[in-house]
Amino acid sequence: MPMIDADGCLINVQVEGPENAPALMLSNSLGTNLHMWDDQAPAFAKNYRLIRYDRRGHGKSGAPKGPYSMERFGRDVLAILDALKIEKTNWCGLSMGGMVGQWLGANAPKRVNKLILSNTNLHYADKGPWNDRIKLVTEKGLATMVDANMERWFTKGFRERAPQAIARMKEMFVATPVAGYIASCEAIRDMDFRATNPSITAPTLVIVGAQDPATPPSAGEAIAKQIKGAKLASLEAAHISNIEQPQAYTDTVLNFLRG
Repeated sequence: MPMIDADGCLINVQVEGPENAPALMLSNSLGTNLHMWDDQAPAFAKNYRLIRYDRRGHGKSGAPKGPYSMERFGRDVLAILDALKIEKTNWCGLSMGGMVGQWLGANAPKRVNKLILSNTNLHYADKGPWNDRIKLVTEKGLATMVDANMERWFTKGFRERAPQAIARMKEMFVATPVAGYIASCEAIRDMDFRATNPSITAPTLVIVGAQDPATPPSAGEAIAKQIKGAKLASLEAAHISNIEQPQAYTDTVLNFLRG
């Protein structure tokens, strides 16, 4: 598991799968690490050079003082690809990972093959909720909001039937460095892809969760409308749809990549 230097920040990277296979890079949601993809990794690594990483400010990667930006996160990805000598990758990003994917699609088109943007958004007109969250975490830490966060991430039915998965995600969330979390919230609050998304040319699939309160289906539909030829898929899940519907998510991604 290499640590890759991205402009002075060490990024924790895990690579699996056949060396000469097409690359597939996975990018996590806010407040998680590369293990949020554990349900998908075995299937993806069979036919792809699978690259997972902890975004700066998360997991085992460095958490330098902010500000961060979507451009900064995108350039971290390019540093990883350069260090691994990978010219072009397929991209699957969920929530914040989908935001980074939108930056890559518009700003590094030669590095992206197919683009999967999952449970994500392109712009927040109302900055208030993000400012409130930043204030809460700054004053009281992440543990204060972990239960409310699980309610956003997963449906009530899933929380009741999968307590082990919820416990794992809670542990992942509260382990996130507070400084990294706050700087990432600021980057999400300030992002705006409305002007750049129409320039994306990579074949794109947008995945929405039918019961996602964090990035509702309308947010994904707006992204799909902006990108020429984009396809839309809906899963019966809330926000972290790859964990709530692991098999359906895996199949949806693989069918698109093979198509």
